[in-house]
Amino acid sequence: MNEASQSNLSEERCEACRADAPKVDDDELESLITEIPNWSVEIRDGVMQLERRFSFRNFADALAFTNRVGDIAEAENHHPSITVEWGAATITWWSHKIRGLHRNDFIMAARTDDQYEPA
Repeated sequence: MNEASQSNLSEERCEACRADAPKVDDDELESLITEIPNWSVEIRDGVMQLERRFSFRNFADALAFTNRVGDIAEAENHHPSITVEWGAATITWWSHKIRGLHRNDFIMAARTDDQYEPA
């Protein structure tokens, strides 16, 4: 796709996430977030999440993008929150089992960027 990720994160494989898997620590967070510069860290109900809003020409393009994101999510069995609307889609990644961010979330954010075709 047109917007390449800023790192090799999108080429990494996700690991199976267990309930006792470690969340990214502050140093990892600081390093990893620089590799996906268009994403922000949001905290909802005490849970740290990665989020990005993508812009599109219309609803059909936004929906097509979310379907591509759904395909990569299914392939890794790691699923985001997706909100699609006319001209935009918002993708939010976090690891439900650990109620926070795991390296997998950064990998999937980079892969999401790879799916984006700007308007």
